[in-house]
Amino acid sequence: MIDRRQHLQHLAALAAASALPALAAEDKDGTYDEDSILKAATDFFGQTTEGLAKVIEKAFKEQGRPNAYIKGEEASAAITVGLRYGDGELLMKGGGGAKVYWAGPSIGFDLGANASKVFTLVYKLPKPADIYQRFPGVDGSLYYIGGAGINYQRLNGITLAPIRLGVGLRAGASVGYIHYRREKSINPF
Repeated sequence: MIDRRQHLQHLAALAAASALPALAAEDKDGTYDEDSILKAATDFFGQTTEGLAKVIEKAFKEQGRPNAYIKGEEASAAITVGLRYGDGELLMKGGGGAKVYWAGPSIGFDLGANASKVFTLVYKLPKPADIYQRFPGVDGSLYYIGGAGINYQRLNGITLAPIRLGVGLRAGASVGYIHYRREKSINPF
């Protein structure tokens, strides 16, 4: 059995590897433009905020054009060790999609709880079934009532950029992973 220190070192190494810049998809017909994503996110969240527009602009500037997105909801809580659970629908620009469930643990300087609507930009996903794996990431977020946040998760050339608008109070930074699945599970590992 791996001791806690080795587990933390492993999570930190995964997070560091996920911090490498992703290359934007080149195929304009197979990817979404910024206006289409802003409209889809606004329709999903039910509002346009300056914060939402800035977060989407930042993601496009850093990552380029996504070829898919996930619309969903999640809940999370943490007191140093945290858990996150959610579900949503994956929609690919080239057609196709899938129901997606996710759960994952985190550890760090993190405290609080929140419930969020999540709009995840997905980059370089070859096919819907490739979403079903564990994506490491670093999450630094400060949720106010009605606050917004974004982080990146990367694995095997695929990048996920969850944009969260939620309610609650949560502050801190943590390292962990999210396991995307075909079926709902209470097991975060």
